[in-house]
Amino acid sequence: MSTKNDDEVILRGVLDPWKTAVDAHDPEAVARLFTEDAIFQGLHPYAVGRPGVAEYYASQPLGMKAAYEVLETRRYGDDLVLGYLDTEFTFTDRPPVDVKLAVLVKRLADGWHIAHYQVSRLAE
Repeated sequence: MSTKNDDEVILRGVLDPWKTAVDAHDPEAVARLFTEDAIFQGLHPYAVGRPGVAEYYASQPLGMKAAYEVLETRRYGDDLVLGYLDTEFTFTDRPPVDVKLAVLVKRLADGWHIAHYQVSRLAE
């Protein structure tokens, strides 16, 4: 049986490389962290699959950085972990954007990957 701590370690194992790739403005590296058929919803229309993820991150401005805090985790199977995150994207030329991020990570033969990514911008 897994614990919340185990699930957070799994999430960080995917999200830390995601943050590194986002911060480096490396859209292809970001996309490799997703499953081939991932459902991706940023702040633009959704995409399915790695090419859509890469396209989304390629369109982001240079200098954008990501920071996240895991708020909640749920284990929905041996190979599925849900994470709910507080996420902040910072920029060199404008105020930060604070969002909630839900990710579902899935264990594949080569490790854990993001199968679903959903950003929500909450009204203040």
